Amino acid sequence: MSSTTPVNGSTKDDLVQVARRLFSEQGYATTSLDAVVAGARVTKGALYHHFDGKRDLFRAVHADVEAEAVRRIDAAAGLETDPWAAAQSGLRAFLEIAREPSYRRLIIQDGPAVLGIAHTEASARTTYTSVRRLVAAALGAGVWSVPEALVETFGRIVFGALSSAGARVATSQDPGAEASQVELAVGLLIAALRRVSTEHDSLEDAVAAISAPGLTS
Repeated sequence: MSSTTPVNGSTKDDLVQVARRLFSEQGYATTSLDAVVAGARVTKGALYHHFDGKRDLFRAVHADVEAEAVRRIDAAAGLETDPWAAAQSGLRAFLEIAREPSYRRLIIQDGPAVLGIAHTEASARTTYTSVRRLVAAALGAGVWSVPEALVETFGRIVFGALSSAGARVATSQDPGAEASQVELAVGLLIAALRRVSTEHDSLEDAVAAISAPGLTS
């Protein structure tokens, strides 16, 4: 059977993986479908059998990158039984992912431009949902009853902050030192939230105590 015969059961996966590498290295605009089919050793017809075109192929790559990120975050968090420790491990894993050139190129840079903000926000909810789940588990680990809207807001803040921090680390002249600073900040935030949650019976009590006269001056 010819290496270009579009019958192989793994053809679709091969196309996605080759496209992922090329899109990561060259960017969406520069990558041609001719280069993708040459790398996967299939015909153009095989590509169009599975995908409507270049944008559809990029959508599959985008989903593949997100799914891998979710697995890594969940695996890291799953090693911990304490929800606060799970949150720290999972967020550390996400920070590592956000530092990677392929994630930044495909998800943060090209994703919104190629697929549109609406699609990437819905797609990002795969990675975002993992981050949000970690935040929700930590905030709900004690006696607090945290409103769903606040969990959503806090999850978005953490997700956005770590995405930005990951990009900063990746472009730093000293990525190791920068990453250590970010991890220290994340650890401090989690430790502070954990302490506050154990010292006050409710979220409202914690906010009132923090806002009390003499503490904000």
